[in-house]
Amino acid sequence: MTTVDIPAGWPATEEQARAVQDELRAGTVLDEQGPPPGTGHVTGVDVAYDDQRDVVAAAAVVLDAASLEVVAEATAVGRISFPYVPGLLAFREIPTVLAALDALPCPPGLVVCDGYGLAHPRRFGLASHLGVLTGLPTIGVAKNPFTFTYEDPGVRRGAWTPLLADAEEVGRALRTREAVKPVFVSVGHRVSLDNACAHTLALTPAYRLPETTRRADALCRRALREATS
Repeated sequence: MTTVDIPAGWPATEEQARAVQDELRAGTVLDEQGPPPGTGHVTGVDVAYDDQRDVVAAAAVVLDAASLEVVAEATAVGRISFPYVPGLLAFREIPTVLAALDALPCPPGLVVCDGYGLAHPRRFGLASHLGVLTGLPTIGVAKNPFTFTYEDPGVRRGAWTPLLADAEEVGRALRTREAVKPVFVSVGHRVSLDNACAHTLALTPAYRLPETTRRADALCRRALREATS
């Protein structure tokens, strides 16, 4: 497990964080297809918090994209690096997530975030932020639609509808299990929306949430328990 300090010069105010988002957003690449589903590695990242103890734990779990078997995993623990502000959650998570990714013994391939990419009020959620900083292809698969609107997709697995900010499509509501609430997919960096949805379906053979998210969630919770016990 890696221990992480808050980086020097890390934003301390909402104004500073938004300025960083504005600067980095220009580096987002939205015109690449991304790796084909079922090939190479795919990595889930997630974080868990203990706000009372000022501790955040991050996990990165690498899966073989074809078999969905675990190839490698790593964790990192540090202090919470930013207060809770909707739309700025990446600033609470990025330092430990980057440390967990850096601790992996193999290339992560596509990175799947439990959150948002383009589907963000400033069009720069965690998946976009992480992708621009690392250069890795990234997508966001969220449990809820944040502030955006959508029509309920058909009940069959694979059905989808646009996730909309007014008339702009910022992602998709995607049904990964028949008659179960959809997930909300958005591109982060260097992946198309069609491909992001295809990856999400490939990663959900048995459950609503991607195997990447399920594995990373369990690992970061365990790391947090160990760090605070």
